[in-house]
Amino acid sequence: MGTFSIWHWLVVLAVLVLVFGTKKLRNLGGDLGAAVRGFKKGMKDDEHVNNATLEADEPLTTATATETTHSEKHKQTS
Repeated sequence: MGTFSIWHWLVVLAVLVLVFGTKKLRNLGGDLGAAVRGFKKGMKDDEHVNNATLEADEPLTTATATETTHSEKHKQTS
């Protein structure tokens, strides 16, 4: 990308405008922006769900002292 000058990019932009037209490019830009916003929202929602799931699982995964002792004895006998 660094090897292209500003004139190369202007020619590419002009060709795109000629091929697709400004209305299609504007719609494409709006669709792309909406897709990015939707992706970010989905990632944020997914992170929120994962955090809620981890918080709900914490009491279930904690071991009591007797469970730890029994599992250590089982490991020693194996």
